[in-house]
Amino acid sequence: MERYISRYLPVGIVCVALIFQYNLFVTPERLEVKHREILSDIAQNYSTKEQYNDLKVQLSNMQAKIDKIYDVIIEGGKHDTN
Repeated sequence: MERYISRYLPVGIVCVALIFQYNLFVTPERLEVKHREILSDIAQNYSTKEQYNDLKVQLSNMQAKIDKIYDVIIEGGKHDTN
């Protein structure tokens, strides 16, 4: 048994050294920092559902106002030709 341990111990040490060298395992502190970075990137590039719904309401209100203006222009044009 000791023969196997002494034979494969250098391989195990190299594997452990590579794990630490390439940071294959993440500490909770580094994970929290990365999580905050991701959240800030998302906040800068994407909108929330509430913001989307507010914009949708504003656009529908604008469309209603544009329709009213269009109707006034069309009706005004009909009255001018008579």
